Amino acid sequence: MTEKNKLLAQNIYLVLAGLFIASLVASNLIFQKFFYWYPFNIEIYGAKLFEVSVGLLPYPITFLITDILSEIYGKRKANQVVITGIFASLFSLGIIYVGKFSPATPWSPVDDKTFNLVFGAAPLAVLASMLAYLFAQFVDIRVYHFWKNYTNGKHLWLRNNFSTFSSQIIDTLTVLVLLCFFEIIAWNKFTGLLISGVMFKVLVALLDTPLLYLSVYWFRKRFNLNEGEEFKNLI
Repeated sequence: MTEKNKLLAQNIYLVLAGLFIASLVASNLIFQKFFYWYPFNIEIYGAKLFEVSVGLLPYPITFLITDILSEIYGKRKANQVVITGIFASLFSLGIIYVGKFSPATPWSPVDDKTFNLVFGAAPLAVLASMLAYLFAQFVDIRVYHFWKNYTNGKHLWLRNNFSTFSSQIIDTLTVLVLLCFFEIIAWNKFTGLLISGVMFKVLVALLDTPLLYLSVYWFRKRFNLNEGEEFKNLI
């Protein structure tokens, strides 16, 4: 690989890592707002079906990015981004705590009460999300590479969807159990939110498969990679 291509691949890796971290931190900060993502008003197990947190909007992007990184940069680089995301979440948690205990001025557009209402549950949410995210992302990467090795680098759609389905179910289940345990969400909402969250994430996983194919196709064409080939010792 030429130095020019190596530098380009390194820069793309940094951009993908940045998008991953930004999506993860944003999902932790905005999770308390819920919305309907389907026009039908269906209630199941005490919760509206297809009623999900806006925190789920950026979260599937993280799984698309780890799949791209796993496919092109390899398992080790994908794991590095996951670990970096943990430190970024902890750092954001520290900033929230500093902001929470910094008294607002009388003229502040956002007073202490409003700030605590919006971000008061964020530390517990970050903790719950981090634990769920840690399990789910490592499962995603491990399952992805299992299917990649099993199929000898073929059937990209298979490893993309199987890894995302399994990891998203684990993620949704874990984070909801923890949020209900910390009494941020009532237990009577658990089953409905679990079904809605899993269905939403599975649908997004299916929709992002063409994006993964396009991304991998571009990488292989731009860097002359064979099917299933990864960058080695690039960064």
